[in-house]
Amino acid sequence: MTLVGVEELRAAQQRIAGVAVRTPLLPCPWAADGTRRLYLKPESLQPTGAFKIRGAHNRLAALTEEERARGVVAQSSGNHAQAVAYAARELGIKAVIVMPDTSPAVKVENTRSFGAEVILVPPGERDTLPAELAERHGYVWVPPYDDPYIIAGQGTVGLELAEDAPDELDTVLVPVSGGGLISGTAAALKLTCPGVRVVGVEPELAADAQASLRTGVHTAWPVADTYRTVADGLRTPSVGTLPFAHLQAYVDDIVTVSEAEIRATVALLARRGRLVAEPSGAVAPAAYFHRAEEIGGRVVAAVVSGGNIEPTLLAELLGTEA
Repeated sequence: MTLVGVEELRAAQQRIAGVAVRTPLLPCPWAADGTRRLYLKPESLQPTGAFKIRGAHNRLAALTEEERARGVVAQSSGNHAQAVAYAARELGIKAVIVMPDTSPAVKVENTRSFGAEVILVPPGERDTLPAELAERHGYVWVPPYDDPYIIAGQGTVGLELAEDAPDELDTVLVPVSGGGLISGTAAALKLTCPGVRVVGVEPELAADAQASLRTGVHTAWPVADTYRTVADGLRTPSVGTLPFAHLQAYVDDIVTVSEAEIRATVALLARRGRLVAEPSGAVAPAAYFHRAEEIGGRVVAAVVSGGNIEPTLLAELLGTEA
């Protein structure tokens, strides 16, 4: 299986220039504890509120004219949905998005606002209907993570980290779901600054990737189990086939965080970091605050992968003590 390399990562960086935001690497002096320092990479500042625009635009921009004319179909709980819809609008491509009916309303509404047709289905049908629609209507399927163009696009996060990080950076924390973000980011970091450790982070209630990496066996969890976590963007039951190969090649470890820790970190990032993060986006920094012994490191960067949170949930979490 061919892994994404520097050439594909650089090509993606060129394709998405001017569309995806080159997000800053923010020092967080308020999070230092005398022995460790934290930097945050706020992908919540992207035009669609999450990192997914990188991979989606890279995939759609690489389509042929014939493929663009056919339109695209994708499945997502929300952030990939918005990204594909946004990229399709910018490139003049029809987009049909299959979303679970449990998706946050803000993500469904945003996806529709970008001009995509949204089809809501029970969670168990999210990953099967797109193939049927592609077969029936000729759409090009744009998967959320199991695609080299998607992985390369998400990997531009890693290229930017490598270019912007202080020389002392030793650990990077990345959330894990289907594995596109951590695959591309880990590849970029290991291929350009190999001394940096890459540690994935996922909810305890959706820890299929940790089980897969630590056992070496590609493991899936039941949808009913992964859908228990508040981190709705990380409920995918297993990492993709291509992402799993990247995890085995480039990722040092995967740790988990609890629901209480995720919720507390959303509030902490809002109060102290002045950043709005959805629960999925707070998972990586949650490991810095609650899993220090597991992740190690003295100078740590954490990817805040998205900020598309329901206002009512944000208000609820800000009403609790961080």
